[in-house]
Amino acid sequence: MGIKDADIEADISAVKDRHETVSSMEPLLFGEGSRHRPPLTDLAFELVQKSAGFRRSLPSSLLTSLADLVRSMNCYYSNLIEGHDTHPVDIERALKNDYSQDTKKRDLQLEAKAHIAVQVWIDSGGLHGRAATADAIRELHRRFCENLPEEMLWVEDARTKDRVRAVPGEWRRGESKVGRHLAVSPGAVPRFLKRFEEVYGRLGKTDTILSAAAGHHRLLWIHPFPDGNGRVARLMSHAIMLETLDTGGVWSIARGLARNVGEYKTHLANCDLTRRNDLVDRGNLSEEALVEFTEFFLKTCIDQVAFMESLVQPDRLRTRILLWVEEEIRLGALPRKSGSILEAILYRGELPRGEAGSVVGAGDRHARRIISALLELGVLVSENPRAPLRLAFPAALAFRWMPGLFPEQSSTAK
Repeated sequence: MGIKDADIEADISAVKDRHETVSSMEPLLFGEGSRHRPPLTDLAFELVQKSAGFRRSLPSSLLTSLADLVRSMNCYYSNLIEGHDTHPVDIERALKNDYSQDTKKRDLQLEAKAHIAVQVWIDSGGLHGRAATADAIRELHRRFCENLPEEMLWVEDARTKDRVRAVPGEWRRGESKVGRHLAVSPGAVPRFLKRFEEVYGRLGKTDTILSAAAGHHRLLWIHPFPDGNGRVARLMSHAIMLETLDTGGVWSIARGLARNVGEYKTHLANCDLTRRNDLVDRGNLSEEALVEFTEFFLKTCIDQVAFMESLVQPDRLRTRILLWVEEEIRLGALPRKSGSILEAILYRGELPRGEAGSVVGAGDRHARRIISALLELGVLVSENPRAPLRLAFPAALAFRWMPGLFPEQSSTAK
């Protein structure tokens, strides 16, 4: 054993282990005989139906564009839960390397950019088949934290008040207390995550959906990292729903959790409590609280699917977009007949550039002017100069095109 290996072994042995048993994390699932299972299964079935129906209603080109916007929305609301308010317009600027001159705002933009990068990786299949594994949880933390500004990696120990650095992808080495909950000892973290993976990593579709809330809480209960646990749990939940429900990334629970953040955090705290008695609970932790959180979690998902579906109903979306176009034409910001291009893309899903002239009923030169203006405003995108045009949803226009998705920006990142 070399000097470096000996140092690592010494570090590991120095991590405190109170020798907690993994059974203290029970219950982890609602068994086949659980009286709570039928009503929760009904909610899971409703979620499956609504999510599948929503995705089928979207043309593939709109699916891609909407997923891009939802990533920014998901990032915004996940940050908001952590007390970090970075508007999607500023997130969009960060993705273009356009940062605020204010150091704190710039750090928040970098944090958001790190989150988006992880979600792009998830949405492209980076966690397929392994979202509930210890390795995946570790990788989520590493990928997010390695792109954070150095100052954001330092947190204050709630007990000792010492500053502790979160090392990307490494389990915590000290004790952690969140509210009244003292998390498992640092030496016990690998043991509990092994049990976590054994249970949540091998479930069928129905049980995966039913246990999504339980896994979300139990990961937070273990609290494997010095910081970033909430974000990792929400990213893990996003990955699980993405794969299990084949969501296409066009809706996210993060908005619902943020809009009901008090209830969300109350449920999490209640799930930390030990069981009241044998009549209402089984296992060490409160099963009753876990049932209530699962109901809240599934209903929040259903609500978010319904909300997104209402925003992109073809007639309503078309009306909102064309009203915006008319205003821009009157202001001189867009050429006349710009609405014809957008309307054609809404109807078809995408538009070959060579057909733009016939769509506007004018010469190719005027069609090119329209396309150039729409590309400049970010409402059209194209893979390359010869590829078909498709609709985009810039964050700056979301309050007009997708009202209620997130608040209208009150300040800029500049």
